[in-house]
Amino acid sequence: MKKCPFFGVCGGCKYDVTSSNYQNEKISELIGLPKIDEPIWTELGTRRRADFAFADGVFGLYQHKSKNIIPVRNCLLMRKEINDILPKLAVLPWKGSGSCLITICDNGIDLHISSAVPYFSTEFKSAAEKLPNVIHVTWNNRVVTHKKIPTITFEDKTVEYPSGAFLQPTVESERKIRTMVTKAAKNAKKTADLFCGLGNFTFALKADGFDIEGTGVKRDLFTNPLTVGMLAKYDCVVMDPPRSGALAQCKELAKSNVSKVIYVSCNPVTWKRDANVLMRNGYKLKNLIPVDQFVGSAHWELFSVFER
Repeated sequence: MKKCPFFGVCGGCKYDVTSSNYQNEKISELIGLPKIDEPIWTELGTRRRADFAFADGVFGLYQHKSKNIIPVRNCLLMRKEINDILPKLAVLPWKGSGSCLITICDNGIDLHISSAVPYFSTEFKSAAEKLPNVIHVTWNNRVVTHKKIPTITFEDKTVEYPSGAFLQPTVESERKIRTMVTKAAKNAKKTADLFCGLGNFTFALKADGFDIEGTGVKRDLFTNPLTVGMLAKYDCVVMDPPRSGALAQCKELAKSNVSKVIYVSCNPVTWKRDANVLMRNGYKLKNLIPVDQFVGSAHWELFSVFER
């Protein structure tokens, strides 16, 4: 396997993905969790989205523990489409500093740019319009160029992709997680999909979806979780919250009659906190499967099932 020339310099990876000891090193991040099942590993070169940075005309990834930018033009983690576009993005007339989220959609690439500079220049717009395979570009949510509406497909359901919206970083692991979720929920009579986003689980489960934004009912589940009364019609709840977790919702679930909670988490720390709330109130942890969705980093995705 080709060794990454940026490892130890670029801040994107904590662990060397080319090392023969990579898996053992990465598993060490899970110390302190209940007994885990066999982890699911994600292949290199499959990441479909990544946040790059720009400052003083330099485009790339942040140096480890620094705001200096390393001019990365090829990354072992990324899909070919991202690596192909990096040299072209590097020569755009960037002004000021900020971030550029690159997302591979079904029908092309979406670029979501955030910057302290409020407006893009006409020079930048002209250059962005010429980028190959780039179908939509926004700068601080203002449209720079638009050729097609970006779309994303979950199994057989295609939805519009709002620029900058959350997606799992790899399609392969997203599908594996969705398969595990649908299998765990297959005998449920009525399911609520909380923090449902664009509907990765919602459509497959024929569930009621809830989120601040996305395909479901608009509801801020951090400050306004589904109440015990609202949960009464569900025997299964699926949750896939951001890194801050779902503490308020878990407190309501603890008082409810919901018999199964399927919890997908991208933060083992907040997962453990929330899991303790559920388990102190009668739920038992049946499965805990780590997924190396964020290859090279210290982060894990956790798939878990609680029943009572």
